[in-house]
Amino acid sequence: MPYKCNVIRSSRRTLSVEINSEGQITVRAPYRMSDRKIEKFISDKAPWIEKQLAKLETARRNLGNTEKLSDAQINSLIEKAKAYIPARADYYAEILGVEYGRITVRSQKTKWGSCSSKGNLNFNCLLMLAPAEVIDSVVVHELCHLKYMNHSKEFYSEVLAVFPKYKSCDKWLKDNGRALMSRLGK
Repeated sequence: MPYKCNVIRSSRRTLSVEINSEGQITVRAPYRMSDRKIEKFISDKAPWIEKQLAKLETARRNLGNTEKLSDAQINSLIEKAKAYIPARADYYAEILGVEYGRITVRSQKTKWGSCSSKGNLNFNCLLMLAPAEVIDSVVVHELCHLKYMNHSKEFYSEVLAVFPKYKSCDKWLKDNGRALMSRLGK
């Protein structure tokens, strides 16, 4: 194999590859798939893997500090987010004409935000390391789920109507998000 990969076999029918914020590659494969087919899949995906690893490295360089955050630093980010994000949610909720339940802030390695079916909003404390407009884009995204619990064309039309810079902020998160999440400890 050209890359060091963690292969996880399960009752799935297809192959997939993912790269986490640490740059670790995981391939998910059906139980009965041969090692040769898995190796060919990884070889075929080499250009995509290289591109993702390069993006991760570029983001780490651009963001500068990539040291792991201490528990105290994470708690500080959580407190900052608890003070900052509800005000932004209130601002955009009024524009959208929606009401939300409670806001929870956590340190997460995979998500920037989520909206529950009960209207509760969850946000990642690492957003506090992103530009303010990126934070707003995530807030608007989650608030729009109160109108559309999906990622339909209508959902994105609503997001863009309220926050026209959404696409550039989403790109910023795609380009830099893994490097930010890599700062969380194990």
